[in-house]
Amino acid sequence: MLVTMKQLLDRASKENYAVAAPNVDNEMNARACIEAAEDAQAPLILDVAYVANPDIFMFGRILREMAIQSSVPVAINLDHGASLQQVQAAIQAGFTAVMMDRSSCPDEKNIDDVSQVVELAHMVGVSVEAELGHVGMANNYDVDRNAALTSPSAAADYIAATHVDCLAVAIGTAHGAYPRGHVPYLDFERLAEIKKATGGFPLVLHGSSGTDDESLRKACAMGINKVNVSNDLCKAVVAQIKDGDFEGNKAYGVYDQIILALKTKLTKLIGIYGSTGKAWAPSVAGLPRAIR
Repeated sequence: MLVTMKQLLDRASKENYAVAAPNVDNEMNARACIEAAEDAQAPLILDVAYVANPDIFMFGRILREMAIQSSVPVAINLDHGASLQQVQAAIQAGFTAVMMDRSSCPDEKNIDDVSQVVELAHMVGVSVEAELGHVGMANNYDVDRNAALTSPSAAADYIAATHVDCLAVAIGTAHGAYPRGHVPYLDFERLAEIKKATGGFPLVLHGSSGTDDESLRKACAMGINKVNVSNDLCKAVVAQIKDGDFEGNKAYGVYDQIILALKTKLTKLIGIYGSTGKAWAPSVAGLPRAIR
């Protein structure tokens, strides 16, 4: 079932769990992620970076068809959109959500640019994600971690000014792989304050890879409603391949092993996020005209 991200996250925020948002860039890993969600009877968001696939329009059609045929609700989201042109392309490709990332800009420009995208996207029933504060890079964690954590009061003002549908917040995670010996530590007090200040608004965690299971479980129970994940899924695939026996004709099984690793890891994460069994069947009447 193809749905908007707002439909998924409003429900997740109300019921206090998070929806998995794996990054996908081809039919194989997208299909594996959808199968994992179906096995867990969980909603799913497919995050797609603009440059992840050579043809965003063809890929969008593939993802839409897979989502439509899925037995669980699936949204398709442009991850870290960097320009209005990228956002427009994603909408034209059939995505049901877009992120306009202006987190590295001054707040005024962040608000102006995101508001423009919200006006455009909402006209055609597409959800919008944005980021306030800035989630940095794991390989520079000692500097990036505290450089731009999200202010609770600023988050409330930002939501009111832009009318976004969900907000990515900086509470101590970072993108990518951490240097050996480094582990992220989350500011749970800040998370609680943001959730309270925003009136229970749907919040997003970027850079979840490398965070321990208990911290992720706690963050989702405290108000995170969408968890982006990529590096941990890639690592699971690499580990599966390294441990496999691919001598001779067994090499033909490499793709089966990739799918197995993705499904196993994502199914575990879905359980940690609290969304196992949370799939639901939206009525056609409740869907935006653009995705019926």
